[in-house]
Amino acid sequence: MGNKWVLKQQGDIEVVRKLMDLLSVDDKVANLLAQRDISTFEEAKLFFRPDFEQLHDPYLMKDMDKAVARVLQAVEKNEKILIYGDYDVDGTTSVALVYSYLKKFFKKKIEFYIPDRYDEGYGISYKGIDHAADNGFNLVIALDCGIKAVEKIKYASTRKVDFIICDHHRPGDELPEAVAVLDAKRSDCTYPFKELSGCGVGFKLISALAKKQNEPFDQLKQLLDLVAISIAADIVPITGENRLLAHYGLKLINTSPRPGIESVLSYSQVIRNPDQKQGEPAFNRELTISDLVFLIGPRINAAGRIEKASDSVRLLLADKMSHAEKLANAINDLNTERRSLDNNITEEALAMIENDPLLKNSKSTVLYNEGWHKGVIGIVASRLTDTYYRPTIILTRSNNLVTGSARSIKHFDVYDAIDHCADLLEHFGGHKYAAGLSMRPENLELFKQKFHDFVSQTIDDEILIPEVEIDTLINFNQITPKFLRILKQFAPFGPGNMAPIFRSDNVVDTGRIRVVGKNHLKLELIQPHLAGDAFPGIAFQQGHHFKDIKNGRPFSVCYHIEENEWQGKINTQLNVKDIQFFD
Repeated sequence: MGNKWVLKQQGDIEVVRKLMDLLSVDDKVANLLAQRDISTFEEAKLFFRPDFEQLHDPYLMKDMDKAVARVLQAVEKNEKILIYGDYDVDGTTSVALVYSYLKKFFKKKIEFYIPDRYDEGYGISYKGIDHAADNGFNLVIALDCGIKAVEKIKYASTRKVDFIICDHHRPGDELPEAVAVLDAKRSDCTYPFKELSGCGVGFKLISALAKKQNEPFDQLKQLLDLVAISIAADIVPITGENRLLAHYGLKLINTSPRPGIESVLSYSQVIRNPDQKQGEPAFNRELTISDLVFLIGPRINAAGRIEKASDSVRLLLADKMSHAEKLANAINDLNTERRSLDNNITEEALAMIENDPLLKNSKSTVLYNEGWHKGVIGIVASRLTDTYYRPTIILTRSNNLVTGSARSIKHFDVYDAIDHCADLLEHFGGHKYAAGLSMRPENLELFKQKFHDFVSQTIDDEILIPEVEIDTLINFNQITPKFLRILKQFAPFGPGNMAPIFRSDNVVDTGRIRVVGKNHLKLELIQPHLAGDAFPGIAFQQGHHFKDIKNGRPFSVCYHIEENEWQGKINTQLNVKDIQFFD
């Protein structure tokens, strides 16, 4: 089944004309801005040049005053404080961020704690609470978790341990009775921006603490690399505050990478610039959000997936290269093991579907194997969602429970589908497009049926056809150096501000087409009816088009425009997302 091409709603004509005049840009650039609800010079200025003045007052967040008061009380009374976080990238960056800020107040009276994925499971655990109580920690700051830990916070109270919860997941019907619950998604929270990452909520907490003590905001900027990594890895919208935080966090990584990040990147094709001067790029190319997602995120995640995520926190906190390199080497080995595990499990899961006609033709996927590794089932769920394009849940056995990860497709809320089955679950949480869940083994078959039935009854068949959303139509001769310079400033790209996809028609290859790698096409594209240079292109997994293109058959193409670095040279390349023949 082919992809459905959908042209996004184009910007209002009057707004486009006004922006062309105000900014001295062409209609394509003006249209891209209008599509992003930018209509004035000031809005365009802040989009291209984000300003810290755009950040909201952290005290607009419900319970922030209570959280700050309790932390300062701990400082005054010289209490021990435990920084507690989830084992994924968002959780470990959150812990590193808040620990880095608070250690100057608590010195040796501060520690961090990451629950074991296999022994304790997701979020706040009874074991973690007992650890705090038994070791004299009066206050725990829980990051990227805790919003549904109602019973566990009650237990913590019996052990005289106070909790501040900093979370960004959807709350349940009842909030935990913690000292403070910071979560912009609370129904009674009027904080203007609802899509912060867990690390972003942690950043708002330390911003509030700094503001209360009249500390300069500049000192917090050195922690924005951690926030940027969390935003990228947790796939939150790169709009509003997230766009600003990601923008400056990326700048920091590109010019002043902390030892842990530099050490992790040494295992990729990113090369350190040995002659870097202050303010100049630190690497052989500029790192993007995609690099944080695909080069840094998986390696930070690997420790928690295979062993213990505490090493990832130590890596991010390392201030000496020798220490960071040692940790990065161990974590890279774990990432190699993780890749082998998820590849093997993905193959097994694909075979299960291919060999079962009912599964193959279903509108959703729920697979269970008690031997699958819990640490990689989320990755497997993502791979299967990409392959079959439907809501997917991958389950395994852990601590006498069936536990798993869910992933979804555009326009379908998998969290709601899981919530519909809540009576069969022990725990669940997450977002519209990704969630985690656990249940008793005896409920597995009932859950499968109930989930499949809900999806079948509520999902529209149109949703099950993958879409390629096209921002605008363009001819190759409109891709000028000025256009490319401006387009680059639309970054950082991600959900809510995706890299534009362009469509060009009546395209042919110059005849130099070849198949490279595993079924990829290397192209050289022109529009014969227009004057202009040929553009190199890469079309991943589209080798099946080779014969038609080689024979000179015209086609339409949709693509990202990107910079490609090869042997020290950077050139403009079209990253082809799809090809269609219309003649």
